[in-house]
Amino acid sequence: MTNLASRLYSDYFMPSRLPGYERFIVAARDMGYAQTSVREYFDAISNGEVQDGRKVVVHRHDIDTDLRTARKLFEVEKKYKIKSTFYFRLSTLDFKLMREIEEYGSEASYHYEELATFAKKHRIRDPAGIHARMPEIRDTFTRNFCSIEQRLGTKMTTVASHGDFANRRLKLNNTELLKDQQLREHCGIRCEAYDPALLQSFNFYVADRPHPKYYHPSSPDEALGQYRRICFLSHPRQFETNWIENTKDNLFRFYEGARW
Repeated sequence: MTNLASRLYSDYFMPSRLPGYERFIVAARDMGYAQTSVREYFDAISNGEVQDGRKVVVHRHDIDTDLRTARKLFEVEKKYKIKSTFYFRLSTLDFKLMREIEEYGSEASYHYEELATFAKKHRIRDPAGIHARMPEIRDTFTRNFCSIEQRLGTKMTTVASHGDFANRRLKLNNTELLKDQQLREHCGIRCEAYDPALLQSFNFYVADRPHPKYYHPSSPDEALGQYRRICFLSHPRQFETNWIENTKDNLFRFYEGARW
């Protein structure tokens, strides 16, 4: 009952957390942190341009749902002239917004989930069944990736795996797709957001959470001044309620779970 009450509060009654995000940006700026995208940061560390003493916050937004709040996050960042990355699912693609993000200098790319989608569509409930069909799943990923890139009109060099309930049940992440180096080279993908080389470069990695915890492992505000390389992962849904989008997503999640 407590979990249900927390979910209802988060989805329908929670006050906007956007002012807190804006305060974090200002505090990071005032403390001398560069604030940038996954792509720009990865390029810098690959080229040896990030020194041990440099302070940086990498802003990553996974757009699972709620394009309205994604837009608001983008507007806040433009106000302070910082960069970030927005990863869009097939279900949240908005090429107008994505092109605006790219034209501004931030990054818009793909939040992929072909493994989980394939498992649900074909009602595969064991990892062995997925591994046996991996060539098909990778082909689907390649088609989707190239189609998005063509419509966007910009080369996408980083991507991020989406986490689905199917992945948790299978105990198999969507990142399995990109263990194929040939696929990466064919698509021109330089970095997956969960690649160890990227994650290990951070001193602190924080992700948002629903009410009542809000952040894991702790607030990003507390990390400022303690850590020099911070990755801040956020989702629009955790920052502002959107009754229509949350209800649609909750109902679809229930449908998918019942069908699978």
